[in-house]
Amino acid sequence: MTCTVDVDEQPVHLQCTQLTVRHRRRQEGSGMDVVDRWTGGRAAALQRAFRLTNEGFADRLGTAVRTVAKWNANRELQPTVEIQQALDTLLHQAPNQVKARFALLVADNAPDYAEGTTSTQDDHRPQDMIAAQLQLDADPSIETAIDWLDKYADWVPGTARSRVLSKLVTIDESELRIRGYRRGRVGQRKIAEVLSGYYAQLADSDYGTYAVHYSDSLHSLTSVLTSRDWLDLSCPLNPSHDQIMLNSAATEIDVGLDDFTADHAVRRLAEALTTNMRIVDSPLYRLLSIDVQEGRIGGSVGMTTFAQYALTMDLLEGELIDALVAGVPIQHGSLPLRDRYLPDIASVLNIDSRICAGGALALCAIARPAATTRRGARDYLLLVQERSGRVLNAARRLAVIPKSFHEPLVDYRNDTQIGSTLRREMEEELFGREDVDSTVGGQRRADPMHPSRLSEPMQWLTNNSNVDQWRMECTGFGLNLVSGNYEFACVIIIDDEEFWSRFGGHIEANWESDCLRQYSSMDCELVTELIADDTWSNEGLFALLQGLRRLTRLGGSRVNLPEIEWEILQ
Repeated sequence: MTCTVDVDEQPVHLQCTQLTVRHRRRQEGSGMDVVDRWTGGRAAALQRAFRLTNEGFADRLGTAVRTVAKWNANRELQPTVEIQQALDTLLHQAPNQVKARFALLVADNAPDYAEGTTSTQDDHRPQDMIAAQLQLDADPSIETAIDWLDKYADWVPGTARSRVLSKLVTIDESELRIRGYRRGRVGQRKIAEVLSGYYAQLADSDYGTYAVHYSDSLHSLTSVLTSRDWLDLSCPLNPSHDQIMLNSAATEIDVGLDDFTADHAVRRLAEALTTNMRIVDSPLYRLLSIDVQEGRIGGSVGMTTFAQYALTMDLLEGELIDALVAGVPIQHGSLPLRDRYLPDIASVLNIDSRICAGGALALCAIARPAATTRRGARDYLLLVQERSGRVLNAARRLAVIPKSFHEPLVDYRNDTQIGSTLRREMEEELFGREDVDSTVGGQRRADPMHPSRLSEPMQWLTNNSNVDQWRMECTGFGLNLVSGNYEFACVIIIDDEEFWSRFGGHIEANWESDCLRQYSSMDCELVTELIADDTWSNEGLFALLQGLRRLTRLGGSRVNLPEIEWEILQ
């Protein structure tokens, strides 16, 4: 019989001698062998799914792979170890229509699925279930998140997978796209205001939300809970000042999912598959304690995983914004996920009793000589990103760049330093190093940040580390009421004009950004308009404002920025 699946509005016919296809699960105790998955024929199917010539396919795989690409007599790609890795990445990053074409092309050669589909799938068309199962198979990184969901929802193994598949076939991708645009239209100020109201009755006298006055009469409020001791830190991000420590003995948080929270986790996974959002269950640091003062950041972190965060605390942002879109009053009782995970200021501050993930983000300011600026004056180039719709949080919002989760790459103990996170993110988000991107799979390099592997711009920064050439500092710390994340606001100031002259053309945002914007530190009017832009993420605005304050104090004649004065609102 023939099953039809619409891809790119063109019917693609799949000859189905059976209506089910075997689910290739990972074997107990060992990962899936990449070589077993990528034969020459499967590589050719991916090439056909992208509709690329041999040369175009090699270009898509990347420069490093082009140098080792081998083709057989039929001009089919022969997957070497390097190409195996590139093919994994390419399929993971592919648009949904490409993944669907690939699934259809390989389906004829796939063995049957194991017998015994669950009753939750019985009401769906067989061809829809085939497409859903193939789509799930094409993203093996999500399997650990599914296993985690079975464990903490106390389900029989395989239940989460069945429920994700059942949800997957009912999701309308166009509706998700529309919802994403509606979410993006909810302003930053509105989010900050309603969260201040939600937590107002239980405010603590030592803490409040970060707000500023600027340009005489303008005012901005954020959702970042902070205190006076956590601001204007001027803390160099080097080992003698950047001293967050790993507590390897910290116990794991038992989230204990009930039916309601587990159902939302199932929906998150199904929607991530539908929208090609990246959920790679990599390790994350979770904050256990914080000790912050001017010139020093300290405290301790334990370990959690990205799945635990993505399927619990990160759901709060979407719930809140969807309620705002629908006109629901924001109060206790109207946000059941928030009421469960983050109901009051005490739960926000009790970071060791919940999953408190977070990260670092930095305002990047690069000195430019007068000859390269439109106004003919020496200045700093300020970089701002518009976040992609494919990122997990702050999607389609403005943010400083780099912006990253605080997570280890390979060295769990030394990677706790915030400076390590930012250097890695500079390589990934500004200088084009894809091999330090934790969302594309496991790390096979013993030391990805070894000097011999650094990009040219990062090599220059490493070799020219005097404070009069460039500096990286933490400017503030806070807890974001949106989802309880911890936020280290930072600034990267490059004072040596040689850097921009040599490497300005190397700077290019990665997939996490839809585009970059540049501003001049001498353009007070445009920077004032930037601060007032209502599309900021709250943590991004917090880092921008703290970074501008620090740049004003250090920048001298290169700076003509609005005066910014902060206050703590309770």
